[in-house]
Amino acid sequence: MHPVTGADPAELRWVVPAGAVPVAGPVAAAPGALGGLLGDGTLARVVAEPRAVVTRLGAGHSWPADGARVRTALHEALATPAGWTVRATADRATADRATPTRVGDAEAGPGTRTGLADGSGRDATLRAAAEDVLAGPVGDLARSHGGHIELADVRDGVVEVRMSGACHGCPAAAVTMHARLERLVRERCDGLVEVREVGAPTRARFWLSLARRGAPPTS
Repeated sequence: MHPVTGADPAELRWVVPAGAVPVAGPVAAAPGALGGLLGDGTLARVVAEPRAVVTRLGAGHSWPADGARVRTALHEALATPAGWTVRATADRATADRATPTRVGDAEAGPGTRTGLADGSGRDATLRAAAEDVLAGPVGDLARSHGGHIELADVRDGVVEVRMSGACHGCPAAAVTMHARLERLVRERCDGLVEVREVGAPTRARFWLSLARRGAPPTS
């Protein structure tokens, strides 16, 4: 396990072996000391990804002062897979215990079942899975051909990506990237509806639609 810094100085991304994180998405509860750090505000946010855990410090905390505690707590928590709960699961359990309120009221109460908690939790899990795939095999393939593919958005189970460089506008790249990305994301997460390319030229969209129907592209 090793930390990777990013653009936000309050965040560290702890890279772990595949399969080490038992959940994916915003963490609502974690075992042991990690849960304590979430509870006392040392950590403002913890997000589990397929091969990493992203930790964000709370206000008034710093990595020089708190980094060692976070690392030790995370290491111990990963050894206790049963103690992790992601936000969607926690929200759903709370809603199940609450008194139902009619959807459409001016101010719906805590028991309102709109599907927002489930949807946002699913999208967070999808985002983590897509980022993992794009940082790994699919991104590597794009870069090896002089192109680049990035995550544009995740909404309602739909993953949107943006291609640039040699990949942009290339029918073969559209089909290959779509097929690989969709397959690898589905392997990591059951909630995927589809993968879409943002800003794809008409010809690329035509070949992509053929690929979705199972017809192999011809020259």
